[in-house]
Amino acid sequence: MKQCPTMTPPPLPRGLIVSCQARADNPLHGPAFMVAVAQAAWQGGAVAIRAEGLADVAAIHKAVPLPVIGLIKRDGRADGVYITPEVLDVTALAAVGADWVALDATLARAETELRELVAAAHGAGVGVLADLATLEDAVRAAECGVDALATTLHGYTPGTQAEHRGVPNLDLLAQFVQQFPDVPVVAEGRFSTPAHVAAAFDAGAHAVVVGTAITNPREITRTFAGAVPDRP
Repeated sequence: MKQCPTMTPPPLPRGLIVSCQARADNPLHGPAFMVAVAQAAWQGGAVAIRAEGLADVAAIHKAVPLPVIGLIKRDGRADGVYITPEVLDVTALAAVGADWVALDATLARAETELRELVAAAHGAGVGVLADLATLEDAVRAAECGVDALATTLHGYTPGTQAEHRGVPNLDLLAQFVQQFPDVPVVAEGRFSTPAHVAAAFDAGAHAVVVGTAITNPREITRTFAGAVPDRP
């Protein structure tokens, strides 16, 4: 493989990162809506935006003066890797303005490929946020040169689905922080209250990502509607 020239990626800000994503079946799907959501997050105090898809990343990059963590979701790979699966995805995200790329760095992805993605990102001058499920994932990702570690995929991989409890895994976060004191650790996954966010920073998180609890009115409404008692 031809080596890419390495450029220093931008620093990852400390604070609240808001994930502005909407699936195709969501009424807020599309760049126009996600730009508005990202602008509201910026005005509310977010330090960075996590966004999916080239169109959304490009539009948010132009409209919001915050770093954008870009990713692409795509089904169909035999290994189950879903978040930013290919090297071409990394370079495409960098080309439309992503400052960082988030990608699946679990053991499901071959190490040689992970190293290729990291090299491509650094060659384009963007940082790599590794979405992980276990401490073992994190050890390998750090060895491969990623720039930050995130707990994003715990509870969503075959080996951790049974550990999904509907609340953040602060124990895993603390393990990451202890094992990698010199690497930014990002808490992500089921952070839905201010108390969750405060607990993550108490555990040593560099940043915390919140998505649905802030940016998905449909799911927020469902939560409140679930509290309405049944009446004849």
